[in-house]
Amino acid sequence: MSEGLLSMVYLVAAVCFVGGLGGLSRQETARRGVILGAFGMALAIAATLLNDQVHGFALIAPMIIVGGIIGAFMGARVQMTGMPELVALLHSFVGLAAVLVGLSSYLDPGAHANTATDLAIAVESAAASEAHAERLIHLIEVWVGVAIGAITFTGSLVAWAKLRGSISGKPLLLPGRHFLNATLLLAVILMGIPFAKATGDAGLPWLIAMAVITCGMGVHLVWAIGGADMPVVVSLLNSYSGWAAAAAGFMLGNDLLIVTGALVGSSGAILSIIMCRAMNRSILNVVFGGFGTAEGVKPSADAEQGTVRETDIEELAEALMGAKRVVIIPGYGMAVARAQHAVHEFTTILKDRGCDVRFAIHPVAGRLPGHMNVLLAEAGVPYDIVEEMDEINGVFQETDIAIVIGANDIVNPGAQTDTSSPIYGMPVLEAWHSKTVVVLKRGMSSGYAGVENPLFYHENTVMLFGDAKESKTKLVEKLRAKLD
Repeated sequence: MSEGLLSMVYLVAAVCFVGGLGGLSRQETARRGVILGAFGMALAIAATLLNDQVHGFALIAPMIIVGGIIGAFMGARVQMTGMPELVALLHSFVGLAAVLVGLSSYLDPGAHANTATDLAIAVESAAASEAHAERLIHLIEVWVGVAIGAITFTGSLVAWAKLRGSISGKPLLLPGRHFLNATLLLAVILMGIPFAKATGDAGLPWLIAMAVITCGMGVHLVWAIGGADMPVVVSLLNSYSGWAAAAAGFMLGNDLLIVTGALVGSSGAILSIIMCRAMNRSILNVVFGGFGTAEGVKPSADAEQGTVRETDIEELAEALMGAKRVVIIPGYGMAVARAQHAVHEFTTILKDRGCDVRFAIHPVAGRLPGHMNVLLAEAGVPYDIVEEMDEINGVFQETDIAIVIGANDIVNPGAQTDTSSPIYGMPVLEAWHSKTVVVLKRGMSSGYAGVENPLFYHENTVMLFGDAKESKTKLVEKLRAKLD
C-alpha cells in the first residue's frame, strides 16, 4: 500500500473514531457508535499490515489470530459484574504495550545512527544539528511514553485487583505519601538528563530504572485511592492508556495512533473531571492519589442511629398498587444479583397501570462509568425514563415510593450532613425526600466506601432484605396477581 493511500485510509479510520465517540454520547446511538468505532479500528489494522514498511507478516499474523481469539473469549465470558475488572485489565495491556514499544524503539539500530562520532565529523553542519535535535526529540518521546505506560500498567493492575476483591478497597495511606510521589517524579525527570546524553544504547539502564520507578508510582498512586472512588479511577486509567497510546504513536511515527490515543486520552480526562465534580473531588487529587480520604478526619462510627423497619413482598406490593410516582435507584447490588431484567418487568407492570416510573442514575453508581446505564439498556429499559442525578433530585419530593436496589453511598444523607464522613460534600441522590423509601439489600453492611448510611434508620425508610433478583421476581408475581 502506497504512502498516499495509507494516509487516506488512516483519515477515514480517524473519522470513524470521532463518529464513534459522538455515537457513544447518547444511549440511543451508542450501538451505532460502537460499530462505527470497530469498523474504523479494523480498517486501521488492515491498512497498517498492508503498509510497504511492515515486514515479517508471517510472524505477526499468528499473534493477531491468537490475540483475537483470547479477546473474543474474554469478551464472551465476562459478566456485567466483572466488566469493571476487565476494563481495568485491558488498560494495563495498553500500558505494557507502550513500555515495550518504547524499549524496542530505543533499541532500534536506526534510532542510534547519530552517534557521537557522526557528530564529531560534521559538528558544524546544519544537517548534524538537525539530526541531533531529531534524536533528542525521539528520546524524549521514548522517555515520556515508557513513563506513562509503566504507570498505566501497574496502576491498572492494582485497580483490577481492588475491583475483584483480591486486595482491600481501603486506601493505603503511607506517611508522607505526597512527598514520596513528588520525590519519585523529580527522580524520573532528573534521570532523563543522563539518558538523553548517552550515546548509542548506553542509556538503556537509565530507561529500565525509570520504568521500574514509574511502575512503583503506578502501584502507590492507585493503592492510595479509596474503594468508593474506583469508577473515577477506571475513567482516569482510561485517559492514561490513551496518552500512552499517543506516546507510542509519536515513537513509531504513526499519525493514526497519535490521533486515536489523543481521542481516548482527552475523552477519558473529560469524563474523569465530570465524575470528580459529581463526587466533589478535585482532579488534582485524583492525579496525585489519595483522594477519597480526608486526612485528619475519622470516618463516622458504625453505631446504629435508630430503628430499622422491615417490610415484606405483600406489604410493598400493596403500597405500589396505590403509588402514582415511583423512582428506582439502581446500584452495584443490582449488577451482582443480575436483577436488571426483573426490574424491567417490574417497571412495565407499573407503567401499564398508569404509574409514573423513572430511574435515577448517579454518575458513579456501580464500579464503572455508565455501569447502570449499560445494565438498564441491556434489559430494554426505555431511555426516556432514565434520568441523571441533576434531573431527578427535584422530583423526589413529589415521589410516592423511591426504591433503592443495592445502592448505598450514592443515597447517603450523611454526605450532606456529617462533616466527619469521608464522603462529606459528595452530591448524592436525595431519595429521603420521597414519601416512602424502600431499600433492597442482602443485609445491613456498609457500602464500598465503608461508611454507615443513616438513610436506613429514617422514619420513612423500610428495608426489604434478600437477593434483589429474587425479591423483584416475587414482587412482579404479587403485582400480577393483584392486577388479575
